[in-house]
Amino acid sequence: MRAIGIVRILVIVFTLLLTWYCAEKMFTKKWEARSLRNLFANQVKDEIVQKKLNRKCGNDKECPENHFAFRVISGAANVVGPSICLEDKILMSSVKNNIGRGLNIALVNGKMWTLYFIPAFSLYVYNIKEVLKFLEPVKDGTLIFIASFDDPATKLNENARDLLTSYGSSFAKKLGFRDSWTFVGGKGLKHKSPFEQHLKNDKENNKYDGWPEVLEISGCIPRKMD
Repeated sequence: MRAIGIVRILVIVFTLLLTWYCAEKMFTKKWEARSLRNLFANQVKDEIVQKKLNRKCGNDKECPENHFAFRVISGAANVVGPSICLEDKILMSSVKNNIGRGLNIALVNGKMWTLYFIPAFSLYVYNIKEVLKFLEPVKDGTLIFIASFDDPATKLNENARDLLTSYGSSFAKKLGFRDSWTFVGGKGLKHKSPFEQHLKNDKENNKYDGWPEVLEISGCIPRKMD
């Protein structure tokens, strides 16, 4: 009887050890599989992030052939200036020291993608006639990039609003004091530009004290082909 009891104890101990061994193996395999999945997922995420970082102007997608990448960011209140990027080249920014309060405008040849001019019109200082004198002679096929900073609308008259509307803007006639505005259009457009954002200055909804939040547009512009 004593021998049978010892055998039963040994069988129980062996069963427990076998169960523990099998459980440990299963857990280890699952943990290794999970670790590999996590590692693979992290690698994929890193590749996605790296691809995005390598895209021109930091855009979310790559542009097709004969298209050019751009990004336009409005100013933040009257503190942080706007920026305009085209094909990974910063046209306007605080770092380049070529921006100002009001309308920041870059004109680009839509076929050759060469920069024409990049003035900043402070509408507290400039006469609206200076803005019109600059914009009216623009030739067909010229792209216009605009980013607001502080206040883009003071002194804008109907002629200026009509001219900006003719370049494809949907909001030029609605632009008000200290509104946020980003716009990409062109001389000779037959339809409204798809690249435009506008946010009204509204003290109840403003992100900053006296100014709405920053606006940003990015995308791909087709090259003008003759």
